[in-house]
Amino acid sequence: MKDKIVWKFPNAIVSCEWLSKNLNNKNIRIYDCTTYLHYRDNDPSLPYLVESGRKKYETSHIPHSSYIDLQSDLSDNSSPYRFTMPNLKVLSENFKKLGIGENFHIILYSRNGTQWSARIWWMLRSVGVDNVSILDGGFNEWIRMGLPTTDKFLEFPEADFTFKPRDNIFVGKETIIESLEDKNTKILNSLTEDIHKGQNPRYGRPGRIPNSLNIPFHRLLDPKTGKFLQIEELSKIFQQNNIRCENNVINYCGGGIAASLEAFVLYQLGYKNLTIYDNSLSEWAADDGLPMEID
Repeated sequence: MKDKIVWKFPNAIVSCEWLSKNLNNKNIRIYDCTTYLHYRDNDPSLPYLVESGRKKYETSHIPHSSYIDLQSDLSDNSSPYRFTMPNLKVLSENFKKLGIGENFHIILYSRNGTQWSARIWWMLRSVGVDNVSILDGGFNEWIRMGLPTTDKFLEFPEADFTFKPRDNIFVGKETIIESLEDKNTKILNSLTEDIHKGQNPRYGRPGRIPNSLNIPFHRLLDPKTGKFLQIEELSKIFQQNNIRCENNVINYCGGGIAASLEAFVLYQLGYKNLTIYDNSLSEWAADDGLPMEID
C-alpha cells in the first residue's frame, strides 16, 4: 500500500474557519498582501502597471489585519523590473517595521489570488521567518463564508526580529544559464500556456526559457473557491510532468509572483531543492543575448 499523500507542512496553510476562531489571539498578526496588475500590450519593457491593494483594504478587510504593499514596502524600487527582491538585510528591516517578528504567527491573505501571499511567504522564509501561514482561499473565501469584515485601519508596532538569511531561495539569471543543460534540473514556467508557447509576447521576445516545462499556476487552485486543490491532485500534476522529488526545480514566471505559488505547492509536496528566478521572464526576455524557445 502506498503511503498517503499529505501536506508536509500543514501549519503553513490555515482555513478561514480556523482564522475566524483565532481572530482575537494576540500572538497572531494578519496581513492583506493584495496587489493588482494591469497588463499592457504595447510596451514589453513595462508589461504591466502595478496597483496597490491599499484602497481596497481601507474599504474592507479581515478584522485585526494590516496591509503590506509589496511593491512599495518590500521591493527594490531602483530595479528596472517590478517586485525585485531587495538586499535581504534591508528586507528584514522592512518586515520588522511592519510588525513582523519571531514572537508572532503571521497570517497572509490576498483578495485576487493566493500567489501574492505565496510570494511574501517565501520572502519571509528568505530572512528566517518560519511561523507563517497562507489563508486558503484568501479574502474571497472569507466573504463567501459570510465572515466579518471591517474598515478599521491598522498598523502593527515594530516587532523583534532576528535576521537569519537564506540566500539560496531567490536566484538570478546566472543560475538559469548554468542549469540549462543540467539533466537533474527542471525549469518550471508558471505562466499561461499562450505565453509559454510564444503566442503572447507580453514580455517582449515571445517564448520561454529553453527546456522549461509549463504548469500554469492557476491549475493548482480550485477555480470556484480559489483554495488549493486536494494534495493528491496536486501531486499528480507534477508527477505527470515528470518532476521528481530528487530534481532541482527552478520556478519562474513573469516577475517571480506566480512562480512563488508553484514553489509553495512543491514545498508542501516534499520537494527540497527549490528556487525562484526573481525577475523571471521580465529580465530574461529583455536580454537579447539569452536564448528563447517557442513552439
